[in-house]
Amino acid sequence: MDSSANQIVRSTRRVAARQARDTFPPMGIYAIRDLASGHLLLGASSNVHAALNRARFELRMGKHADRVLQAEWNRSSVDGLAFGVLELVTERENAEYDYASELKALEQIHRELQGLAP
Repeated sequence: MDSSANQIVRSTRRVAARQARDTFPPMGIYAIRDLASGHLLLGASSNVHAALNRARFELRMGKHADRVLQAEWNRSSVDGLAFGVLELVTERENAEYDYASELKALEQIHRELQGLAP
């Protein structure tokens, strides 16, 4: 590759990296449900997809903190559990908006809707 082609490739990579860094993260509420018993793990995260990925990893490694979900995973693997995003937070115009408080409030609402303890 000549130098001008290398510069274009580098510039394209820099732009893509900047866009990825500046993209609003998928904040929201997620749930993992044991399909056999109905047991539900509900959580809020500033990156729900990463939180669900982490939970799957911990379950595969046999190290998940929720013993009921871990036991179901051990019995039936991924087929016994349902992973899902319940609600995503929308980006606000105000740069100083308190997303942590919104996540906490949304989690509380979803806990009440599911009949879970706060």
